[in-house]
Amino acid sequence: MKRYTLKKTCSALYLLRVVSPFLLTVISCSLTKAQLISDSLLIEGHYRVFHYNTPTGTVQRPSLIFVLHGSGGNGKGMMQSAAKMEQKASAENALVVYPDGYKRYWNECRKASPAEANGLNINEQAFFEGMIQFFLKRYKINTEHIFAVGTSGGGHMAYKLALTMPNKFRAITAIIANLPDDTNLDCTPSGKPVSIMIVNGTVDPINPYNGGPVILGKNMNMGAVRSTDSTLAYWAQLARYKGEPTFEKLADVDPQDGKTIERYTYRQKGKPEVVLLKVIGGKHDYPNDIDVHVEALSFFMRQIQ
Repeated sequence: MKRYTLKKTCSALYLLRVVSPFLLTVISCSLTKAQLISDSLLIEGHYRVFHYNTPTGTVQRPSLIFVLHGSGGNGKGMMQSAAKMEQKASAENALVVYPDGYKRYWNECRKASPAEANGLNINEQAFFEGMIQFFLKRYKINTEHIFAVGTSGGGHMAYKLALTMPNKFRAITAIIANLPDDTNLDCTPSGKPVSIMIVNGTVDPINPYNGGPVILGKNMNMGAVRSTDSTLAYWAQLARYKGEPTFEKLADVDPQDGKTIERYTYRQKGKPEVVLLKVIGGKHDYPNDIDVHVEALSFFMRQIQ
């Protein structure tokens, strides 16, 4: 395991250090601000990197939340988008982790993906299991309270975690992402229900709300996805819901952004919660009326109340 640690010293200087796993590094001063840590795990011959801010206070069996970047991105690039969520997460006794995909892409469930991660069949489950064990050893996390929120390609990775590791993940949130359709699915679903929140825009040109091909650019055809309604129905049916979800129209906080949000909820005691936030007029972006990551945090915390 390689560790690349960005440490803030008492004199407020930043040092980039490579720490051998055989050496113990001790900081003699007390820090009040979080330290940004970039660490890695060796998974089947590949160093897989993840980033997190150390807790500023005491945590007791904290929850663990993975924030997953989109195709072509990286973990650190998600930190600004999730900054408000991370601030609130500390008050909820939760740690937030920002993993990197393999060469900026995830090996998620889209068979057609030309990404190298898919071609090499990179073992994402082993990576996430390794991170869970890392944080269990370091912070004694509550392994019943593990969550993931992902955007676009990160949303597809979140779906894969729910499909293939439902016993590890209490809930996931997928943003601007639909499940692959049956012709484009190369994961083997467990068939077990998981609490799911979906946030999709109705005029998204990349992740088509009504289903179809996802094309990221030249030579990056990711194959076809289901419609959002079909994606919602898949998870609702796994949880054995019948009938229609409850409906709520959210406040239009920013009338100038051309977007409004409708919430559709399946919720019943003893069953996983399944939610769709339908962003009317939403494209391949985040709406202004809500902070999607804060909304994800609230959704996650409801699952453990």
